[in-house]
Amino acid sequence: QVQLVETGGGLVQPGGSLRLSCAASGRTFSSYNMGWFRQAPGKEREFVASIHLDGTRTYYADSVKGRFTIFRDYAKNTVYLQMNSLKPDDTATYYCAAAAGNQYGPSARYDYWGQGTQVTVSS
Repeated sequence: QVQLVETGGGLVQPGGSLRLSCAASGRTFSSYNMGWFRQAPGKEREFVASIHLDGTRTYYADSVKGRFTIFRDYAKNTVYLQMNSLKPDDTATYYCAAAAGNQYGPSARYDYWGQGTQVTVSS
């Protein structure tokens, strides 16, 4: 089992930045590929970004490329999502997820999920 807890959400103005954190506990953090997803009201959950368990490979949705960065800190068992140049369309609940195996993109099997953290981009 892996327990995931997201923090760092909040209200930010368009063009602003936020950093989300996802702290993992339980089984070995380094054994999992980690991903961020989001879900806006009335919309389906969508993939945002992911990082391979080795920390060297990343994958981003086209909508966030160049604005968001995913990275992980093995000493802290934490994965982060740095979000810059935020837009109102980025407003959603953001979820952290963990996937075993070698797949780390949107099609990976994410077996563990956090409870989510709300991000609101508005003036």
